[in-house]
Amino acid sequence: QMKKILIAEDNDSNYLLTSIILKKQYEVCRAYNGAEAVALVQEWQPDIILMDWKMPIMTGLEATMRIREFNTTIPIIALTAYAFTSDRQQALEAGCNEFLTKPINVKELINVLSNF
Repeated sequence: QMKKILIAEDNDSNYLLTSIILKKQYEVCRAYNGAEAVALVQEWQPDIILMDWKMPIMTGLEATMRIREFNTTIPIIALTAYAFTSDRQQALEAGCNEFLTKPINVKELINVLSNF
């Protein structure tokens, strides 16, 4: 039984890169924005979420806070191109378990996922 990973990412090339890496080990599903991510967590029930921070309709921050209202245990890993300390702090306070910066370092991503 493969673990299910939800990738919330509006950028096609970022999504493709991440999904190619992860498809070998995980069943992958994509959300194009934060609102879709929230809905898919309820419908599809993934084991882990990769949450882009800057998305249309609903940001990763807002989506994380919404998800935490009904699911406190699912690991959420924030992905952002901005590596400010304040962003990291904000992500962790919103309920993210981990925070990675883009461009994604494959080894780092695999290591983080293996912790969950």
